[in-house]
Amino acid sequence: MARAFIFPGQGSQSVGMGQALGLASAAAREVFEEVDEALGQNLSKLMFEGPEADLTLTENAQPAIMANAVAVLRVLEKEGGLLLADKAAYVAGHSLGEYTALCAAGSLGLAETARLLKLRGQAMQAAVPVGEGAMAALLGLDFDAAVKAAAEGAGGEVCQAANDNAPGQVVISGHKAAVERAIEIAKGLGAKRGMLLPVSAPFHCALMAPAAEKMAEALAGANIAAPFVPLVANVTAAPVADPAEIRRLLVEQVTGTVRWRESVLAMTGLGVDSFVEFGGKVLGPMIKRIAPDAATLSLVSMDDIEAAAKTL
Repeated sequence: MARAFIFPGQGSQSVGMGQALGLASAAAREVFEEVDEALGQNLSKLMFEGPEADLTLTENAQPAIMANAVAVLRVLEKEGGLLLADKAAYVAGHSLGEYTALCAAGSLGLAETARLLKLRGQAMQAAVPVGEGAMAALLGLDFDAAVKAAAEGAGGEVCQAANDNAPGQVVISGHKAAVERAIEIAKGLGAKRGMLLPVSAPFHCALMAPAAEKMAEALAGANIAAPFVPLVANVTAAPVADPAEIRRLLVEQVTGTVRWRESVLAMTGLGVDSFVEFGGKVLGPMIKRIAPDAATLSLVSMDDIEAAAKTL
């Protein structure tokens, strides 16, 4: 039985995240304190108390989601006595979750991961003026048809498939007018619904090129080690362990499609039959749609962690 440890992306943040864990565990508190210090900001207070509008800002949400997931893992490792290197064959994360996965697998230090994600959030937000871009979920359409709808909707502007999340759940991204055109085209191709998402920028498309340049500069100076176990990368949906390759793929990921569905299928093809999600309950349901026979477990609370420590 092979297992993958997986880490959620943006949208999984909520006010109060990590607070109970921090009260219950010194291991969690250490994570939050280290992240606060690395960023020179009281991010943990924002996580615990809000306001929600500030927590939802991309530059805060990204490091917050990472810190919460790493805290859950550290509690499992330190108090449950289970090491990722012993219990997981692969790691993977959805978009920003890829950074969390690399931190969890010893490829990136916690402070450096927090700083990179803060910068990534700022760079992605600054790449496109507010209101010019949009993202939309196309439901009930397969990936190839969604790509076709995006290409036809582009009409000289940018519109691309951003996230291939699960069968019949593809997110497109680009110029707002192009995304709106693509929604109508998708309905004509058989989509059940197309809905604009409440996001502040059009992630994972060519409009993010300025953010990719900023991340290339930051990652060039980052200390990236080989992870304890391979990362299944968003951009290639294939395992990677070489630090130079990881660095290149993290840059490509800013403008590239998050190939989550294919990543899960790649892991099951490599013998993974169990997925453990840290710090959210978002990826588990997606995996059930992609690989119905796989076991999924989502760890958020102290109770979740204690129960998992007995079974993993």
